[in-house]
Amino acid sequence: MLPLKTMSQQPTCTKLITRWVQSQPTHVEDELVVEEPLEIRVGQQSLIVVMRTPGHDFELAAGFLYTESLITSGDDIEIIAYCDEGDAASMQNIVNVHLAQELNLEEQAGWQRNFHANASCGLCGKMTIESVRHQVPPLNSAFRVNQALFYHLNDLLRAAQSVFEKTGGLHAAGLFDENGELLIVREDIGRHNAVDKVIGQAVLADMVPLDRHILMVSGRASFEIVQKALFARIPIVVAVSAASTLAVDLAQEGNLTLIGFMRGQSMAVYSYPERISHG
Repeated sequence: MLPLKTMSQQPTCTKLITRWVQSQPTHVEDELVVEEPLEIRVGQQSLIVVMRTPGHDFELAAGFLYTESLITSGDDIEIIAYCDEGDAASMQNIVNVHLAQELNLEEQAGWQRNFHANASCGLCGKMTIESVRHQVPPLNSAFRVNQALFYHLNDLLRAAQSVFEKTGGLHAAGLFDENGELLIVREDIGRHNAVDKVIGQAVLADMVPLDRHILMVSGRASFEIVQKALFARIPIVVAVSAASTLAVDLAQEGNLTLIGFMRGQSMAVYSYPERISHG
């Protein structure tokens, strides 16, 4: 599968702001994260509008389709292309995915068409643990990682966040191998979008299942991030901040190791600690 056409849209832009230092205001140009809607279409049929940071849009579309069980591999995709109708601005915000076999959305159990996902919460409440259980089995992975490896992941991910360095306003997701090497890193205003971009790249590169990999996210671990990891068969998810209750429940149901508060040389393991070895 090869993209038909790519476009260039910057992830940041500058705005004039007033910055205060103690009692002195100064007018300066500040670099901000771009937030734009992206409409994902399948066979010219509108599927979803997500608020995202431009960049790696094809990966975002592929990752979204994969983690929603609408495709099973990159072979299901024939072409991903930006829309070629309308003005230049709208063309950059519409991606059309042509599949090898036509997808009937009406027959997809539990699928809700034409909804909006914002950058902060993603697809809030769309799936339940029960529906995930029916679509994907629990992990059965003997993958184990030495605890010392985890303490290096945050520094590696942080060092790779080039846009965050400029703006301070982006989330990141990174895919690590069993030796702690950072293989893929993606940034986005939505942490779930960053995860979809990472998984989408893995799908397009024929790397899935990712059963000997670690996913790390900046910020908190939500239900949806754990859901996406389970679909990609990622056995360990690490978050810089806390995990939600529903994320922990789903991780326990799916035999996934969920780690939060990864800071310095400490971490909180919420589920399946057997994958972490000592010494």
